[in-house]
Amino acid sequence: MYQLMSSSLLSAMDVLEVATGTGLIAINIASGVRSVEAVDFSPKMVEVARKKKAPGNVRFSIEDATGLSFEDNTFDAVIISNALHIVPDPVKVLSNISRVLKPKGLLIAPTYSQGHLRDSNWNLNAKILKFIGFETYSRWSPTEYVTFIEQNGFWVKRWQVLHAAFPLVYLEAHKSE
Repeated sequence: MYQLMSSSLLSAMDVLEVATGTGLIAINIASGVRSVEAVDFSPKMVEVARKKKAPGNVRFSIEDATGLSFEDNTFDAVIISNALHIVPDPVKVLSNISRVLKPKGLLIAPTYSQGHLRDSNWNLNAKILKFIGFETYSRWSPTEYVTFIEQNGFWVKRWQVLHAAFPLVYLEAHKSE
């Protein structure tokens, strides 16, 4: 998916990646950006990410997406990939993202859409995922997701559905003025 985040899209930007997990996106976009602050709520995920060979312009740290410690208008772009559907308060997360984004800053927010485990026939898998900390709190169809992003302070520039085991909506938006 990071292939969609072309180097020209993020060229020379200061980027925040929220919910970085093991740092795959941060490491793969680093060569085309000025800097990447890659944060995750899970100390174990950040520990795994820090063990990887990352370029010097990537920094990993522990942060809560509902209360980011960065100053207002700090980043040119924020990436939050496959995470908005698993946070209990996605509105608060988007509010924090908007706060740290510069005016007209870029939001890249792919997330899973229809077919979440919570609403599927795979109840056993959903229970296992919930047990290990991956409960799905929000379920959007692709158009509902676009509307959700727009209702929370962004104008959607581009979006598309990527078909995989679970459909994924790849979305690029800009912070509204």
